[in-house]
Amino acid sequence: MKESKFIWMDGELVAWKDAQVHVLTHALHYGTGVFEGIRCYATKQGPAVFRLKEHVDRLFGSAHI
Repeated sequence: MKESKFIWMDGELVAWKDAQVHVLTHALHYGTGVFEGIRCYATKQGPAVFRLKEHVDRLFGSAHI
């Protein structure tokens, strides 16, 4: 797998070497965070997102307090 030189952080692309998270970040201490993988495929008609509604519903359900 090809390694990326950049990562998306706080709304912008930054170099891996510059990406840092504070040691007191709540998610690191308490595991508060959600993740949902949403796949998008290239088709002859253009990009196609696989089951977007189901993914978004699951993401919001996971983030609900």
